[in-house]
Amino acid sequence: MSGRRRLIQVILLAGVTVLGAGGCSRSVINYQIAESIGTVGEYENNSPVETPKMQAEREEEEAEETLEAERVEILEEAEALAEGYWYEEAIALLEGTESLEGDERAEEAITQYQEKLDALVAYEGEVLHLNFPNLIVDTDLAFDGDSYAETYRQNLITISEFEGILEQLYTNGYVLIDIHDLAEESDDGFGDITLTAATLMLPEDRKPLVLSVENLNYASVRSGDGVATRLVLDSDGEVAAVYTDADGVTRTGTYDVVPLLEHFIESHPDFSYQGARGIIGLSGKYGAFGYDVEEDSDAAWESNADTVSQIAAKLKEDGWTFASQGYSYSYMSDMTYEELTEDITQWQETIGSLIGDCDTLIYPYGSEVTYTSDESVFLTGEGYLYLVGLWASDDYLSVSQTYLRQTRRSITGYILENYPSYFSSIFSATQILDDAR
Repeated sequence: MSGRRRLIQVILLAGVTVLGAGGCSRSVINYQIAESIGTVGEYENNSPVETPKMQAEREEEEAEETLEAERVEILEEAEALAEGYWYEEAIALLEGTESLEGDERAEEAITQYQEKLDALVAYEGEVLHLNFPNLIVDTDLAFDGDSYAETYRQNLITISEFEGILEQLYTNGYVLIDIHDLAEESDDGFGDITLTAATLMLPEDRKPLVLSVENLNYASVRSGDGVATRLVLDSDGEVAAVYTDADGVTRTGTYDVVPLLEHFIESHPDFSYQGARGIIGLSGKYGAFGYDVEEDSDAAWESNADTVSQIAAKLKEDGWTFASQGYSYSYMSDMTYEELTEDITQWQETIGSLIGDCDTLIYPYGSEVTYTSDESVFLTGEGYLYLVGLWASDDYLSVSQTYLRQTRRSITGYILENYPSYFSSIFSATQILDDAR
């Protein structure tokens, strides 16, 4: 017999004795017993035991609490879908949840989401594509006057500049979209895909933005120079950047475009249209994400290749897509047909084999092939249907049956400093320019 049960019996016996002598009421005795064994307020009338009625009432109450927690979870899930412009999905979730039938909160939410869905309009303006380099974390280390300093100053931008650009883009009504949202694909059943221009439905106060990252291999930066040097999966399985600070301490966190954009979307979920992130451009000659993956490079290549595959899988899961930038990251317009085919094939055998299917090509330096040439036929034949050049005089976008062609605006420190008007219709370069420049 347990000590607590024995104590209850002793106290009950004492209580009966007192009651028999006319000393106290049962409610008083019950309270005294409950106080002695630590169950004050736990059972009805402070009874030291749970009666069948009390048990049934408690179980009913617990079941209702569990059901309410499930209702709240579904309501929050629907809200998150709606914040990301998944209005139809949010409505379907609420309407398909039996426990929310007749729930005023669900009915109000459905009405609200339907109103937002009905308010979407076909976007007819230009589609902006911004292309970002690596980011500078510590300007004292990056701009220290050594042989790399000027390269960093001209080619890269700082974290504060990137964050300032994101804030202005958000304030000015831009929303991230996937480049694939701009075209509809139809397969003839034999592997041939035909593209047609898609109708992009957005809130009236929103403008689409395609974002890309240029050649994310970290080959042109050095550890200790105030910049991140590779991507990793952190202890929570999220993609983070590795950075070594001025004291030589290696840190993992939001030190580059990818994790910073994820952090921004977490705080501003309506900046991403239906889960869109950006395009990560990759060449092959110097690896990917900060890892050398050439088979003959060193004994670590196999481990590196596995790491790149894991990071790529997580990025895809988060909504990122990938673009080939050729194996050698060279001017493709200058290549012969044989050189181009060899370059693309080599990329597919190295990077492509690690990241999976890829249907997007970002031309290095904006050097596009002629679109009536054999080179163009080769690229589309290899499945590169989304082709990104470089901005010349406007934000160009066209969709043909065999490919989508778009131009990107590169954002570098040199352009921010010397050509702020280049972005004047999008954001104020002078307002976000880092004081360390």
